[in-house]
Amino acid sequence: MTKSSSAHPALIALGAVGAVGAAAAVWGIGIERYLFTVRNVTTQALPVGSAPIRVLHVSDAHMAPWQHRKQDWLASLADLEPDLVINTGDNLGHREGLDGIRRAFAPLAGIPGVFVHGSNDVHAPSPRNPLKYFTGPSAHGGAPEYLDTAAMDSYFTHELGWANLNNTAARLTVAGADIDLIGVSDAHRDWDRLDALPDAMAALGPRADAAALLGVTHAPYQRVLNAYVELGTDAIFGGHTHGGQVCLPGFGALVANCDIPLKQAKGLSTWSRGERTVPLNVSAGCGHSIYAPVRFACRPEATLLTLTART
Repeated sequence: MTKSSSAHPALIALGAVGAVGAAAAVWGIGIERYLFTVRNVTTQALPVGSAPIRVLHVSDAHMAPWQHRKQDWLASLADLEPDLVINTGDNLGHREGLDGIRRAFAPLAGIPGVFVHGSNDVHAPSPRNPLKYFTGPSAHGGAPEYLDTAAMDSYFTHELGWANLNNTAARLTVAGADIDLIGVSDAHRDWDRLDALPDAMAALGPRADAAALLGVTHAPYQRVLNAYVELGTDAIFGGHTHGGQVCLPGFGALVANCDIPLKQAKGLSTWSRGERTVPLNVSAGCGHSIYAPVRFACRPEATLLTLTART
C-alpha cells in the first residue's frame, strides 16, 4: 500500500508568504517608486474676498544625478502654472545631486518660491540598515560627508528667485497679493530657531496688507507646528516623513520619523493649538535615499494646494 504525499501546510504557508514578499518587493522597488503623482487639494486659508492662490508643494527629492525620470517629472510641474512654490527640503541625495536639481527645477524659474533645509541638503546620505527606520525617528550617525549647500542655496535664490526661509521670514508678492512666510531649518536635527521668528516677522513691517501668513518646515515636529499656530499662521507646510515610504495598505504609515501622529504623516489635515486650528499639508515627497530605493502603498508625490478665501 502506498501513501500519497503532500506538502506540509506550514511549508505551503511559508511559500505563500515568500511569494507575496517577493511580489511586494518587485512592486515597491521596480514600479511604485516611479509612479509620480500630483495630489490636488483645496483648503480655506485666505481673508474673505481673496482670490485663490495655487501653491505647488514639493519635498524630499533626494536627488541623484542619474534619476532622469524624476527630474523630467519635476520639470513638468511647471505646466501646472502655480502662483507659489514651497520646497520643504531634502533636495539632495548625492554629492552631485545639484546637477539633477538644476534640470528638475529650471522650468520653475521666475515663479515666486521659498525653501528650507532638510538634513540631506547639508549631509550626504550614508549606508544604514533600512529596517532601523521602523524602530522610530532616525538617529544621527558619525562624521557626515558635507554637501555643497551654498551652491544649492545660490541656485535657488539667484537663478530661480526663491527666498531662503531657514529660521527667518519673507514677504512675497504672489498673484498680486502680499504673502508673509516663516520657516525653520531641519527640526529633526535641532537646527530650528523658533525664537528668531518673532523678530524676523517684525522686520517685515505691519501685516495689515498681507493676505496670509504661511509656515514652512522640513520636519513637522509638534513643537514647530504649535509655535506656528501661536504665531498666527494661516496654513502650514511640511515634508520629511516620506508619508511612511513603506505603508500598510488599508492602514497607512507605520512610521513618521518624527513625533507627528501617524494619521497625519502625509496629506492635508489640520493642526490645533489653543483655540486656533489651521490647515496642515505634509508632503509624502517624491524621492528616497539611494540606499533605500523603495516605495510601497505610498506613491511619490507633489501637491498642488489651492488656498481659497474663508467663508
